[in-house]
Amino acid sequence: QVQLVESGGGLVQAGGSLRLSCAASDRTFGRRAMAWFRQAPGKEQEFVAAIDWSGVSTNYADSVKGRFTISRDSAKNTAYLQMNSLEPEDTAVYLCAAPGVSYAPTSRRPASYDYWGRGTQVTVSS
Repeated sequence: QVQLVESGGGLVQAGGSLRLSCAASDRTFGRRAMAWFRQAPGKEQEFVAAIDWSGVSTNYADSVKGRFTISRDSAKNTAYLQMNSLEPEDTAVYLCAAPGVSYAPTSRRPASYDYWGRGTQVTVSS
């Protein structure tokens, strides 16, 4: 069973930055793609970004492209989401996710991911 724990959320003014972390419990982290999704009140869950097991291939939602950067450190079993130029529309609970299959490609579909963290709140004030 893979456990994922997010951290780094908080309250920030528009235009500011935050870096989210997702720590994985298992030794197979280096073989799994990782993704970030977000859930705002009253809205559907939204794909944010994903990175493949090697860290070479990344995938971003159009709404965050150029502002957010996903990365990973396999030595630390941790994935990151660097968020710059934050906007009030970025306010949401951010969740990280991992597939159950090793070496799976990145995906924008929540159904492609089997393990989820509980999320970390990001609030951007105007």
